[in-house]
Amino acid sequence: MEPTLAELKLISMKDNPRFSERWLQTRLVESPELLGLGELVFRDKERVQSSGGRLDLLYSDESGGTWYEVEIQLGPVDETHIIRTLEYWDYERLRYQNIQHIAVIAAEEITSRFHNVISLFNRFIPIVALQASAYELPDGSISLIFTKVLDHRVLDAPDDGIPLATDRQYWENQASVKTMNEVDTALNIVNRLSEPTIYGLNYNKHYIGLVDANGGGVSTAIVFRPKKKHFLLEIKGTPDSDFIDRLEESDLDFMEYDSRKGTYRLRMRGAIALEGAGHDLLEALIQRSLQHLA
Repeated sequence: MEPTLAELKLISMKDNPRFSERWLQTRLVESPELLGLGELVFRDKERVQSSGGRLDLLYSDESGGTWYEVEIQLGPVDETHIIRTLEYWDYERLRYQNIQHIAVIAAEEITSRFHNVISLFNRFIPIVALQASAYELPDGSISLIFTKVLDHRVLDAPDDGIPLATDRQYWENQASVKTMNEVDTALNIVNRLSEPTIYGLNYNKHYIGLVDANGGGVSTAIVFRPKKKHFLLEIKGTPDSDFIDRLEESDLDFMEYDSRKGTYRLRMRGAIALEGAGHDLLEALIQRSLQHLA
């Protein structure tokens, strides 16, 4: 039986000898989903910075195109914590300029004063503030809950920074020949729906976009991010709750609608994802995106 709210005891991690930042760090390495920032991939911890400090945690999204620089603190947030978070975010941003970087502050308490300070920074820097709460369950176990008290704003910057051109061989090595053949199948669907316009693949280091085969320019309305055994398909479009419900109920592996980028994200595994029962929905989604290119 699930414990009731009355049975959950909120405890202060800072004032309890059972806990430490190292303990919290270990939990977040084991379970990145606790942060509530989507499907994260753990990349590093205690990452050495040029200042001599160490970044607590570094994650990326599944595509690797967005990194999250995370600083954690037991107790209430303070000036030092905020400055350290921004300093480490800036260092990683300057080192890897073709990646999108998001600073993340996580503390047990985000006071109204510092919420206002972080909000001011948020006008110019993509920053997320999380409040961490620890609850003791009747059996003595601990439940961690992270509440987003401030989300980052969408700034006027390209989704993937400055595109770094590559070629097909790069992606066959980075992902696999099999996955690239499946990307070709997806491109055939795009071209069947886009006639008379025909698109080719525009190879960049972190994604593959579209290029008008007749010299009409490039587009990121539809983006492919190949992996070893599957590829991520990102299709730009306006949010539609009914259509999202249909995607979630379909056989397609629909991941999310990313409101920040305005894209529908799907995980495509094998020919069944391109030709299976959800094929009509996939075509409808592609068709919506192509209308904006026309």
